[in-house]
Amino acid sequence: MSSANVSEFFLGGVAACGACLFSNPLEVVKTRMQLQGELKARGTYHRHYRHVFHAFYTIGRVDGLRALQKGLVPALWYQLFMNGVRLGSYQCLVNLGLTRNAKGEVSVLRSVAAGAFAGCTGAFISSPFYMVKTHLQAQSHSVIAVGYQHQHTSFTAAVLHIFREGGVTGLWRGATAAMVRVSFGSAAQLSTFSTSKEMVLKTNFFHPQSVAVPLFASMASGVAVVCVMTPFDVISTRLYNQGLDTGGKGVYYSGFADCLAKIYKKEGLFGFYKGWSASWFRTAPHTVLSLLFWDEARKLYKKLKGLV
Repeated sequence: MSSANVSEFFLGGVAACGACLFSNPLEVVKTRMQLQGELKARGTYHRHYRHVFHAFYTIGRVDGLRALQKGLVPALWYQLFMNGVRLGSYQCLVNLGLTRNAKGEVSVLRSVAAGAFAGCTGAFISSPFYMVKTHLQAQSHSVIAVGYQHQHTSFTAAVLHIFREGGVTGLWRGATAAMVRVSFGSAAQLSTFSTSKEMVLKTNFFHPQSVAVPLFASMASGVAVVCVMTPFDVISTRLYNQGLDTGGKGVYYSGFADCLAKIYKKEGLFGFYKGWSASWFRTAPHTVLSLLFWDEARKLYKKLKGLV
């Protein structure tokens, strides 16, 4: 892989980190909403967070405004590794010609499969950061606490605690769900974003180069992405956040299939879509900000290299 490609992947990761600074509060809200009423039937528990805006207000009032940026450090590391590996893996598959058919033409199905594989690889490599992010974002004052409370004091303390409990493999607990989550999300995004963008352009409401085009395309595509990905996102959050017993086993779920079955049995289909609204509100701005920051980062990089 050329140094130029490596720099592109690094810049993509850095751009995603820039977007994360703005979208992380929605991640905090989403995590809390996904853990709310864990393994309880609807209507049998107190809802601390009624909707996205109420969650923002409640967290800010009880935990303080700084709490809306909980888990930011591991979230930034996750974005850097996730996007770097995802873009790098995808580019390798493109270079090998695996996204083209026998005629040498770009295949939509092959591209979607390549995107899913690349996303799966990125999710596995970055899984420990996502776990720590989830732990820290779930932590709150007992008055509005949801899910298992780990009480980590910092990012480093969380990593050391998880390592002492489960060793190296413990850092990748719940990775399977994350891989499925990102694979489906990447496939849905690749298959809907371009179509959504074309539909927005056909309305002639915006200039083709306007930021509004990718913004509205992301919002439209985001509906499909979030609908497909949220059930796996909920499962991933539950597996990552659960505590361990003295034998090192999860106190709530034994694995992906067990988590899926228990959520359906106790919470019904609705349980798989907890935090849906927060996920959707996050998708469009995060995507657009990532694209904008990536474009600006590339321009700056070229200037520094004397290429423009």
